[in-house]
Amino acid sequence: MKIGFVGLGTMGFEMAGHISKKGYDVLVFNRTEAVTADWLSKFSGTGCDSISLLSGQCDIILTCVGNDKDVSQIYSGENGIFESAKPGALLIDHTTTSSKLAKALNAQATSLGLDFIDAPVSGGQAGAENGQLSVMAGGQASSITKALPILNTFSKAVTHMGESGSGQLCKMVNQICIAGVLQGLSEALMLAEATELDIGLVKNAISGGAAGSWQLSNRLESMHKREFDFGFAIDWMRKDLSFCLDEAKSLGVNLPITEYVDKEYEKLQQRGLNRCDTSVLAKQFEE
Repeated sequence: MKIGFVGLGTMGFEMAGHISKKGYDVLVFNRTEAVTADWLSKFSGTGCDSISLLSGQCDIILTCVGNDKDVSQIYSGENGIFESAKPGALLIDHTTTSSKLAKALNAQATSLGLDFIDAPVSGGQAGAENGQLSVMAGGQASSITKALPILNTFSKAVTHMGESGSGQLCKMVNQICIAGVLQGLSEALMLAEATELDIGLVKNAISGGAAGSWQLSNRLESMHKREFDFGFAIDWMRKDLSFCLDEAKSLGVNLPITEYVDKEYEKLQQRGLNRCDTSVLAKQFEE
C-alpha cells in the first residue's frame, strides 16, 4: 500500500515523517522543492514532481496545506487529486478549512468513487513533532476505520465526530475555546504583574486547579517574558476564527468574546505582530 502526502509545512513535514518511520511506503509532494529535498534527507520515501504523479499511485492520500483556496486547487484544480486519484482511493484533508468546503469535497469525491475525510488536527508543532496530535474527523465510519492505522502514527487521539464537515466544525469549537482561554489568561497576567506576584508561583498554584489549561501551563511564563516568536501565528488563527464567525453568523449564534479577540488580533497584525504566536494577545494592553 502506498501513502501520499501533499503539503510539507510545519505540520505536514512531521506528520509525513511519522508515517514513514512506521514503515509505510510514502510519496510526498510540496510546492517548494527544497522542502521536499529536506524531508527526503531525514525520512525514507519518494518525492514526486506533481500532485497527479503522486495521486495516481497512492491508495491513501493525506493533505495539509494553507487555506480553502489551496485545498480547492490541489483537489479540484487542473491536474489535481480528483483528476488522477486511483479508483477507491481514500483522501484525508488535515487542513483547517470551512465546513462548507469539506462537504463540497466529500460530495465531489463520492461522485468519483472516492472516499473523503475532513480531519483537522490540534496540538501544534510540538504535537506534530512528538506524534501526539488530536484528530477530529468527519466522514463515513468505514473510511475512518480504514484511515486509523495511518492517523495513529502521528496522533494520540482520533475522534470520529460524524458526517462530512463535522471534523471542521469541531475544530472551530476548539479554536473558540483557545481564543477565550487566551483572553482570560492575558487579563489574569495583567493583574498578576500589576500586583507583582511571582508568575512561576502563580502557575504552580493554579495550574492543577479549575483554572488549569494547556495555555496556562505552556504559555503563561513566555507571555510574562514577552516571548512570542514561535508557535501558531495569529495570521493563521484569524483565518480559523473567520470560519468560526462565519459559521456562527449562518446559524444566528452570537460569539462576543470570539469577535472581540479577533478584533484584537487584527490590531496586533497592524502593529506588525502577525507572525507571532497567538499568546501575543497579552500585548493588547500595551501601546
